[in-house]
Amino acid sequence: IRSGAIDIVIIDSVAALTPKSEIEGEMGDSKMGLHARLMSQALRKLTGSISKTKCTVIFINQLREKIGVMFGNPETTTGGNALKFYASVRLDIRRSTQIKDTESNATGNKTRVKVVKNKVAPPFKQAEFDIMYGEGISKVGEIIDLGVDFEIIKKAGSWFSYDDTKLGQGRDAVKTLLLDNPELMDELEKKIKDAIATISK
Repeated sequence: IRSGAIDIVIIDSVAALTPKSEIEGEMGDSKMGLHARLMSQALRKLTGSISKTKCTVIFINQLREKIGVMFGNPETTTGGNALKFYASVRLDIRRSTQIKDTESNATGNKTRVKVVKNKVAPPFKQAEFDIMYGEGISKVGEIIDLGVDFEIIKKAGSWFSYDDTKLGQGRDAVKTLLLDNPELMDELEKKIKDAIATISK
């Protein structure tokens, strides 16, 4: 990071970071708060370098449950509170439903993201998108969802239509149609980008 030669660093995951003393110690040794203490120390040292070099650091973390919490949210993230404090943006990413093909094989997940902290823009916004196995975030799924949001694609019940032409019944059928017709997908994408540009102005 200090060299300035790297633009992005991804740490996957914070929960898997293991202190050296824990590796060298015996099984069952108590290391209470060591992980959190090291994270706090590391972030204090790195913050200045990250700011100077404009490097983006992405920390992937895992949820744990606090012991003995009867009221309120029992969920917390590993590594103490330092990362929560130093982070510019924090995203809570959760799987909502599984996506299956016609033969009931899992092909991806519908994913919900909530911005729980944002120092550079308004927080607490939410988004939903498809993450497909072997593909990542589904571009065609986004085109359908945004097309409906901007009323470029009309939705009546389970039917989708565009310019008075029926695209298909059900979201999966429309996804298949657009994948088979890249020219139509490009046309819809251009209209969506134009609509977004109009809002930005």
